[in-house]
Amino acid sequence: MKRTLAFLFYSAALVAGDWPQFRGPSASGIGDGEKPPLSWDAEKKKNIAWSTEIPGLAVSSPIVAGNRVYVTTAISADAKQSLRTGLYGDTDPVNDLTAHEWRVIALDKDSGKVVWQQTAHKGVPKTKRHPKSSQASPTPATNGEVVVAYFGSEGLFAYSKDGKLLWKKDLGLQNAGWFFDPDSEWGAASSPIIYKNKVIVQCDRQKDSFIAAFDITEGKELWRTARAEIPSWGTPTIVTGKDRTEVVTNGTKAIRGYDADTGRELWTLGPNSEVTCTTPVSGHGLIFVTAGYPPVQPVYAIKVGSNGDLRLKDGKESSEAIAWSKQRGGVYLPSPIVYGDHLYTVANNGILTVYDAKSGTRVYQQRVGGGGSFTGSPVAAAGRLYIPTEEGDIYVVKAGAQYELLAKNSLGEPLLTTPALAGDLLVVRGAKHIFAIKE
Repeated sequence: MKRTLAFLFYSAALVAGDWPQFRGPSASGIGDGEKPPLSWDAEKKKNIAWSTEIPGLAVSSPIVAGNRVYVTTAISADAKQSLRTGLYGDTDPVNDLTAHEWRVIALDKDSGKVVWQQTAHKGVPKTKRHPKSSQASPTPATNGEVVVAYFGSEGLFAYSKDGKLLWKKDLGLQNAGWFFDPDSEWGAASSPIIYKNKVIVQCDRQKDSFIAAFDITEGKELWRTARAEIPSWGTPTIVTGKDRTEVVTNGTKAIRGYDADTGRELWTLGPNSEVTCTTPVSGHGLIFVTAGYPPVQPVYAIKVGSNGDLRLKDGKESSEAIAWSKQRGGVYLPSPIVYGDHLYTVANNGILTVYDAKSGTRVYQQRVGGGGSFTGSPVAAAGRLYIPTEEGDIYVVKAGAQYELLAKNSLGEPLLTTPALAGDLLVVRGAKHIFAIKE
């Protein structure tokens, strides 16, 4: 009976149009809609199906499963807490140490009404945060039946789709900050992912970093692998190959692949940036990983199924395991996307670079719109790229070998998250509201 119940919890509850984790199915960033919105206007309510105000401060992205939209937030007793947007390189954290409530909220996908909300934790944050971050930065994940929310030092929580707490886990102090100055605490941001019956969490911190898998039905730890890593903020990615399934992680000391079923380390690759924030993506039998914190700013195209130490030798840009690479041009915050034949990267200042995904040949480079500050990652559907900016705009760019700006749409509030594409519905989280956009 217990085995049957567990199977029901992680069997195929997801359907077409779902966006179950950070960057959607397999972290691809690609939606399956045929007519996603091209233009909208939040002020005039043009093509805005609904908008719902979410209390608190969070840069976690929305996810969608069935008829629910799930978000997380952290509500501070200090109502003046805010995000500082723009292009800057400050390392000083926000002393965000007032009492907080960490919440998980479920909205009706058709109306935006709150269906349920649960307070996962109350108290004073155990670490500070970056001025562009929040106390609720990791995006939740779901398999359609269980919703998992990770709040860093405040713990890992699993709820049923109806809002019942199933289990919670204390993963210890997640002190993720600048390794040169441990007092510069920036907060956890890596999001949980779900594979089969496992919730996988990458916990890179000042010491004793690890990656671990927990049973999605009861929270039992299934495996844990130590990582010789300093703090990082990227979300791991599941990559299915011919003979195995890997968990691929971005990290400062090495990009790594692990066996998703056992946690065994399969391969490593360096050098990499001193600070890593982007999520790996896969396509065309390759795994693409990029990072943009100087001085090392690489782009790697790694062949699925590789083993061992993949470090390139003698200044080469390719090998039996590496299809191609660039030692310059990697991006810092927005994660890359593979769509069709191309790999797209967006820099913090809006420089869009497009490569032939298989060969690494640069197709074009163009500043999106008039520039600005870019933190959220691009997503794609129906031959279009949706590229969010901190200023609250989303640029719609035609996918392909030539740059063509199709539309610029404003939401009227800062946008530091990654949109969700649930069929033809675009779900976007601004600084204050969740917006559902549809033609």
